[in-house]
Order: sequence, then C-alpha cells, then structure tokens
Amino acid sequence: MNASDGETRDLLIIGGGLVGMTLALAAASRGFSSHVIDRAQPEDLTAEGFDGRATAISTASWNLFSKIGLADTLEPLGSPIDSIAVSDQMKPGRIDFQPEAHESSLGRMFANRTLRLTLFDAARKEPLITWHSGAEVAERTRGEFGCSARLASGEMLRGSLMIAAEGRGSPTRDEAGISVAKWQYDHRAIIAGLIHEKPHGNVAWEIFYPDGPFALLPLLDDEQGRHRSALVWTVDEADAPGMLALGDRAFLTEAARKMGGIFGTISEVGTRSSYPLGFHHTARITDHRLALIGDSAHGIHPIAGQGLNLGLRDVGALVEVLEEGRRLGLEPGDAQMLERYENWRGLDAFTVALATDGLTRLFGVPGKAASAIRRLGMAGVQRVPALKSWFMDEARGITGDRPTLLKA
Repeated sequence: MNASDGETRDLLIIGGGLVGMTLALAAASRGFSSHVIDRAQPEDLTAEGFDGRATAISTASWNLFSKIGLADTLEPLGSPIDSIAVSDQMKPGRIDFQPEAHESSLGRMFANRTLRLTLFDAARKEPLITWHSGAEVAERTRGEFGCSARLASGEMLRGSLMIAAEGRGSPTRDEAGISVAKWQYDHRAIIAGLIHEKPHGNVAWEIFYPDGPFALLPLLDDEQGRHRSALVWTVDEADAPGMLALGDRAFLTEAARKMGGIFGTISEVGTRSSYPLGFHHTARITDHRLALIGDSAHGIHPIAGQGLNLGLRDVGALVEVLEEGRRLGLEPGDAQMLERYENWRGLDAFTVALATDGLTRLFGVPGKAASAIRRLGMAGVQRVPALKSWFMDEARGITGDRPTLLKA
C-alpha cells in the first residue's frame, strides 16, 4: 500500500469484506490496482471470540485462494469436509456424499475471522491495493472517462471501474437504480459455535426439519483439544427472539434434541448471533462503469452453503474479463468488457439462486407424507452413483463455465 491515497487506480472497490478484498487481491495478482473503501475498521471484524461464524470454501474457491497465494497460510487453519450427511429429521433414508479416494475433499471450513485475518494481512502487504478502512462514501460519480468516490473526509478517490461489494443492502447498487427481485422466508438463522464430546470426523451435517435446516459444520479442535462445530440453525422468525433469549443450558438442550446424539454431550456454546433469511437477485449486474459482485448482486438461502462461493465465482469471472479486455486494449471500465461479465455471470448466479430457493421450499413442506417422499427421493440418490457425483461436483463448484482462477 505504497501509493498515495488520491492516485487514480484501475478499480474502485466499495466494500472490503470477504468478496471485495478477495477481488482486490485477485486483481492485483494480474497486475490491476485498486482502491478498497470499507466503512468498518478491520480490528472490529477480527476481534477475538468463538462465535461459530464460519464459511464453507468449495474446491473451486480453494483453487482461487491457491492462485492468489493464500492457500499455504490458510491450509492448517481450516477443517476439511470429507463427507456431507443429509437427513430428513434424522429418520432413516439419509444421503452420504463422499468423494472417491482419488478425489479431493468436498471443501474446507474456515472461521470467518480466520479468512478475514488472512485476507487483510495479504492486502496490507500488496502495493497495488490502497485500503481505506473506517471510511464513508459521501458521493459516487461515474462519468465518460472514469469514476470517483468522495469520502466523508473530503478525500477524492478515482478509478476506471467502480465495483459494488457492499453486501445485500448495497447503496451503490440502489443509487444506480438497479432493480432487485427479493422476498423473505420469514425465517432466521441462528449461528453459534458448539464444543462437543465426540469428534465430528470432518463430516458436515444438513438435517432438515419443517421449520428449516439444522446444519452442523466441522471446525478444527481448539487449543485444548476440544471438538468444535459451527451450528447454523434455521428457525421461524416468530420463534427467533425466544431462542436467542434462552440461557446456554436450555439452548444446548434444544440443540441436542435436534442432533440425535451424533456428537455426544454438547458441553459449551459460543456467542450466538442471528440474521433474517431472504432471497434477492438483481435485474442486471452491470451499469455504466459499474459491476456488482457477491451479495450486492445476489443473496441466497444458506441451505447449500454456496453464498460466498457464488461471490468468489463473480471475482474469478470479473478478473478474467478484465484480463481479456486488457489484451484487446480496453480499459477496465469499458462497456464491451462489462457486457461480457454480465452475460457470463448473470445466468449462472440466477440458476444457483433458483435451485437453492427450490430446495429450501421442498424441504420446508410439513407433514409425514412430504417427509416420506423426500426420504424416498434421497434413498434413490444414495443408490445412483452418477447422481451422487453430480451433486458432489455442484457442491465443489466444479461444474459449468468456470473462470480460469477457479480451475485446478
């Protein structure tokens, strides 16, 4: 970060979270410079504490981290996902997804804090990234020859292409007048870290109940050798305040009842947090000198753990398009380059979003008959190797027209 703050850069990235900062690093690995503007302070996002907020990184996303030089740092800090168990209310007829001996794991689980610390440390060392933390954008301008952002401090930052990486409530997207299709599920995800008696065996569990999925995601043991998992528990919005208000013992009792004893005694729960669940997808992901990435463009249910991975596909595609444009002599904000990004990512993201929404609704149908039909279908998948392989490839993110950065 040796450049002066006011210097014109290739990219003006508004939002320095996991997706925005990965974009800055991926772009830098291909020689593109950026200003990264984030309203949060990094120390607030990386504070100590075990709160269970964790993310599954697919095989394709891991390829991206490898190519931008983060894999060696991250490798010992995450838990591999060696298999995924999918169950309807812990009744008979579950699916077990396990890769073949010659295949890689189904992904890796990282605490969000670990990912942020690694990304932020790499960004601080990268001369092509100028990072403006704790900064509010007061005014955005996209003109014929470039774009700019005036900060609340009065500082003016300039670039060729503006990137909205601010998350679901993106003010840059809204200011551009890009319409968003969205709805709420009237459910809330409760996130917490659990410490439990039995090792998880690197198995990720997705247990479906009528009020929503109950996911258990493997984390590394702590410094004392205690076994840990991240819990993502979907509950009805009306029940969420009561669940969050429960004491630790009562909360653990309710969680243990859902788990059916698979991890033995649950001895401790970390800090609980929650967020409402909804779907949104923008009508388009580009505008004049503007590209949307991550949750600024699309937000999906966490049922399949693909939210961040979908954003990282955006990152890979945008960087590849930037490279193609440079070979043709085009600047990063060129309309032709943006059209290529729009056509590439718009349909793929929409397809994943709709599939996730359909899965959410399918497993949310109540009643014994619906449960029996689901378990019959799951048993069918369990018996057909080709179908299981397709689902596993989808989970790994290795299907479709992948960007080069996401290929092995």
